[in-house]
Formats: sequence, C-alpha cells, structure tokens
Amino acid sequence: MKTADKQGAKKLKNKAYMKELRKLQTRLCLLQGWVRETGTRAIVVFEGRDAAGKGGTIRALTERVSPRIFRTVALPAPSDREKSQMYIQRYMQHFPAAGEIVVFDRSWYNRAGVERVMGFCTDQQYKRFLELCPEIERYIVEGGIKLIKYWLEVGNDEQKRRFEARIDDPLRQWKLSPMDLPSRERWYAYSRARDAMLQATDTETAPWHIVRSDDKKRARLNCIAHFLGQFDFKPVKRPRVKLPKRSDKGAYDDVATMKDRRWIPESF
Repeated sequence: MKTADKQGAKKLKNKAYMKELRKLQTRLCLLQGWVRETGTRAIVVFEGRDAAGKGGTIRALTERVSPRIFRTVALPAPSDREKSQMYIQRYMQHFPAAGEIVVFDRSWYNRAGVERVMGFCTDQQYKRFLELCPEIERYIVEGGIKLIKYWLEVGNDEQKRRFEARIDDPLRQWKLSPMDLPSRERWYAYSRARDAMLQATDTETAPWHIVRSDDKKRARLNCIAHFLGQFDFKPVKRPRVKLPKRSDKGAYDDVATMKDRRWIPESF
C-alpha cells in the first residue's frame, strides 16, 4: 500500500481502500484476542478540528471488533453536576479495565480546544489544564495503561468542502453541530489553541501522533496501521471449533407455528 506524503496525493480508489482495510481489520481482530488474553489496558484519544474525519476513522477502527473490548466513549456536554466535579473526573470513570481498549471520540482535551476558543472555561482553568495534563497522563501511563493520542489535521479548503456538504446533503445534515459554523469562522483561533496544546502536552510519555486527513480513506488506513504498530502482539491460539448437529430431541413443526405471525412486508 502506498502512503500519502502530501495533501495533493492521488485519491485512493474504493476497491484498493477496502482491500487494505480488510487486511488491517483482520489484524485488529487478532489484536483484540491478544488484549483479552494478556489483560492489556489501553486508551486511544482522537482529537482534531471539526470535520477532520474523527468519526469515520473511529468507525473503521472499531466496526469489526467486539464492543466489549474496544469501547467507544463520546461524552456529551457536561451536566451541572459534572461541571462541579474535578475536570478529569467524568473521563476517568470510563477508563479501561483489564482486557479493554477505550477509544475517546474527543476527550479531556476539549478544555484545550473548543472550551478555550469558545470561552467555555476561564483563562485560569485553561492554563491549569495545560500545566496538569502532562502529569496526569504520566500517572495514567505509569499505572499500566497504554495511552495513544491522535490529532487529525484537515486543511482549510477540505474543511470548507466538508462543511458545505453537510449543509447541502440531507444524509449529512445531522453532522452539522452548533459548534461547526463558529469553528469555521474561528479557524486561526483553533490553530493557536492546537499549537499551544501540542507544545504543552506532546511529551515522551504521551506523545501526539499527527494524521493527515484531507483524504479520509488514506487517513483511516494510515491511522489503523500506526495503531497496530503500537502493540507488540502475537495471535492467540484458539481451540478448534466444531459446529454441533441440531438435536431432534423435542422436535416439532416450529415453522408452522410462525405462519400466521405479523411478518413485515417484503418490499425488497
């Protein structure tokens, strides 16, 4: 598989994309067996501008694996009660137990991004977060949890195109959140917030990995390939499975009993 070295790289055709995605998702299934067997705990953080492709990348990462092992967490805006708690508290309750990988679709880094730009936190809260975050993440990693952080970077023109598609396409209009249009208007404010966040929290203990996401298909493949490379895993041997024959004990005409039930119209 060829990788994109620049934003202008040729678009990946769907057939080639699906072929590579299947290979990677097969390896993800092998990884989940190893995670369950070894009791590994991991957190994956996905951040980026609005319309950067976080949701599609997370779906590609998790759609073929067990949701009991790969848990996706996408928290809504905090309640009044949660606002009164320690900031990190609402996220920590979702941290993984043994044999789990938790995928955060946005995370505690909301404070460094949307909360900072939109004025949802004070300057003191923001500065305190940037000071404490590396220490908290060091505590997480030293506690035995693998922490992997991805920032999806989308360009100005591509973000504009995606927002316009959300406005015009009925199948995408649900993606247009109240924060999308203000985020488009405040492009440079988000850029400054991104730069400050990376400067403060890109550490050796918990580094940021940047994913070029102007081409969604390449971004998904590159991100999953990188994610798999973060684990030194081996396929777990599984016992041979044999499908048992149906027993005739207690047999009856169970097809006839369904004949007059309320079947839905077969329109297709």
